[in-house]
Amino acid sequence: MASAELRDELICSICLSLYTDPVSLRCGHNFCRSCIVSVLDAQEAGGVYSCPDCRAEYPERPALEKNRKLSNIVECFLSTQPDMEKTRTFCSYCTKSPVPAVKSCLQCENSLCEDHLTVHNRTMDHVLTEPTSSFGNKKCSIHKKVLEYYCSEDDTCLCVSCCLVGKHRGHQVELLDEASEKKKKKLRKYLDKLNPQKAAIQTRIQSLKGKIQEKASEKRKNMNKLFMNIKEQLEIAENKVLSEISRQEIKMESQIDDRIKKMEIKEDELSRKMHHVEEMCRVTDPIRLLQESDITVCSPGDDEDTGGDGGQTNS
Repeated sequence: MASAELRDELICSICLSLYTDPVSLRCGHNFCRSCIVSVLDAQEAGGVYSCPDCRAEYPERPALEKNRKLSNIVECFLSTQPDMEKTRTFCSYCTKSPVPAVKSCLQCENSLCEDHLTVHNRTMDHVLTEPTSSFGNKKCSIHKKVLEYYCSEDDTCLCVSCCLVGKHRGHQVELLDEASEKKKKKLRKYLDKLNPQKAAIQTRIQSLKGKIQEKASEKRKNMNKLFMNIKEQLEIAENKVLSEISRQEIKMESQIDDRIKKMEIKEDELSRKMHHVEEMCRVTDPIRLLQESDITVCSPGDDEDTGGDGGQTNS
């Protein structure tokens, strides 16, 4: 659906603006909450309530159900229309294409663009306000007249009839603009008192954050120191173990070197004997061989000791 067509589906038939807080009647038609409340308030005197669109009648004042889905659709539509998001109120008379309103007339309950405002001001002297689609809260719920005064005794906004003939007759009243300025002054004074409190809280927050960081930093330092000590102790233990291994290695090398030297001497003696025996084996003269006195033939197991422990060493 095109943007313009979608917008047409999201227009309240009473104020001719995009739905604001849309609600539904039992007949299924939707309206801005403030718009339909104003209509129902006006119908209250007759005792018969009806839908402004289909004229369906209700014997009692109908309950208004918030249409959440429609409200979400309006919000999504506005988020895709930046220019429309800034002003949700459009001229009530520019029906062919939406034109942003610059003022709203509380008596007429219409919103006006620049051109229609000029025409309106030529013919009528009505109370104008900033563009709005909610006229119900701008008028007296009893007399249906524009709220122009403020009663400080009852803390409520009044129309001229409330001041003259209503229960507020004789009360101290003032114009809405004057009362609004007074309240703004009070609010500014109150704000001046709140600012130091807010600053104190912010300072306290920063202080607490600083303490957290300080404690965390201190714990990190302590952990680093602890693990450094552990590393040092491990290095010392490692060096001791390696030093002991080196000492035992040197001792074992010394013991084995002595045995190796003795065995090398025996190996040389055996080589000499074997060389002599090999020479005699090559002799062809039997008399010379038999008369050789340097040869001693040993029986198996009678040879000289070759180490006693079979070459094994003690660790």
